[in-house]
Amino acid sequence: MATENNNNEEQHQPRADRGAWGHIIRGIWRTPLGVFSIVLTTVSITLMILGMAAELFGFFHNPYVGIFIYMILPGCMVFGLLLIPVAAYLRRRQWRKGIAKDHLQLNLSNPKHRLFLIGFVILTVINMVILGVVGYEGYHFTDSPYFCGMVCHKVMAPEYTAYKRSPHGRVSCVECHIGPGAQWFVRAKLSGLRQVYAVLTNSYSRPIPSPVEALRPARDTCEACHWPEKFYGKKVKQFISFTNEDQVNPEKTEIALHIGGHNPSTGRFEGIHWHVSKDVEVKYLAANEKRTSIARVKVKRPDGSTDEFVKSDVEVEDGYKPKWRTMDCIDCHNRPTHIYEVADEVVDFGLLSKKMNPEIKGIREDGLTVLNKKYASQDDAKKNMVNDLLELQKKRDPVQAAKHEQDIRKAGQYLLAKFLGNVWPKMNVWWGTYKSHLGHQNADEGYGCWRCHDEEHENKEGETITQDCSLCHDDPE
Repeated sequence: MATENNNNEEQHQPRADRGAWGHIIRGIWRTPLGVFSIVLTTVSITLMILGMAAELFGFFHNPYVGIFIYMILPGCMVFGLLLIPVAAYLRRRQWRKGIAKDHLQLNLSNPKHRLFLIGFVILTVINMVILGVVGYEGYHFTDSPYFCGMVCHKVMAPEYTAYKRSPHGRVSCVECHIGPGAQWFVRAKLSGLRQVYAVLTNSYSRPIPSPVEALRPARDTCEACHWPEKFYGKKVKQFISFTNEDQVNPEKTEIALHIGGHNPSTGRFEGIHWHVSKDVEVKYLAANEKRTSIARVKVKRPDGSTDEFVKSDVEVEDGYKPKWRTMDCIDCHNRPTHIYEVADEVVDFGLLSKKMNPEIKGIREDGLTVLNKKYASQDDAKKNMVNDLLELQKKRDPVQAAKHEQDIRKAGQYLLAKFLGNVWPKMNVWWGTYKSHLGHQNADEGYGCWRCHDEEHENKEGETITQDCSLCHDDPE
């Protein structure tokens, strides 16, 4: 019995020849915290490698899985690595009894110490490589349009849908919203944290406010591809529309837009893009958040002369603090990517492309009626829009409705697809929620060129900002 007791005591007593390092390393496996940290680190690394391989070979394409692989698992790995020395420290402090506090020494003449050091360096390099690869992939993942549009799908669905069909559909979100450089990258990520908080607390705006307050100046982003020094001359644009009285014969209007830019023949900046040329600076003081009411305009011309035009009867919106803004691309091209269609143009294109049969009496008017109906949700529109159009046609002419039922349903499906791509009731995004400043079709609501070109902004000499049509467009030659 005495011999057995002595053997048991020897098993529970630390071996004297192990040294401090041996006791700590082996002791980590005997503490819950040590085991947890090693398991957490190992599992995180394994799942990261498997996840990246699965994504590389196309086994999944899901933003939430990407968040798990590139954001959550690296955090768990780093947390586990940090816990390992914590567990060793607690073990050294005899968090559990049985360890002598010998001095920790690293003796490179000791083969065991050399082996330990080599192993530590190798594991450190492997961990750094893994973190570097995952960090690099995670950086590109969080900067991808798919991440921006799909992670906050409920919030960003309108913007992401409009983005994918836009002329900039192959330009990533960050190229315009952030651009190059660390400063704007950090600002964007800090702003992103606020937006994530708004999503988690369900306190985000519905709809998303426009214009974007902290958007990077266009000279840093847009002009990486488009710049006023490039001369574009004139561009002919055609407008096609129908009326409720005539759904067959379209009204066509053609104008030649003076796109302008730097004219290589004269060496001068001219046309519409004169406003943003390198030798001209235009500043304005908006009276409301949407920038649809302009109180003052300052101009610095190529010859160095300056002028200020004031509209005296402008009232500042309650709660808004006016501040001067230097005019750039976004002040006219305010929807360069997130472009929403107009209900009238949708119906007119349907008639032109024969997606809506123009021979059906009243199809244009009824089409506009169902498009502008306030459906409770997109699902509600899916269930009812086609039938609503058919019912309107039955009320108008039962015989015609019966004869052209298939064409009416086809028209309804076309209108439904357009509705689903432009209207999100739960985000309060309706037809006309986001209007464009290009042209002056919405001038009555303060959008477009006539915000400044209204013959009402005057300088000290009584001169006004002209509203002469030929300044921006004329008839094609």
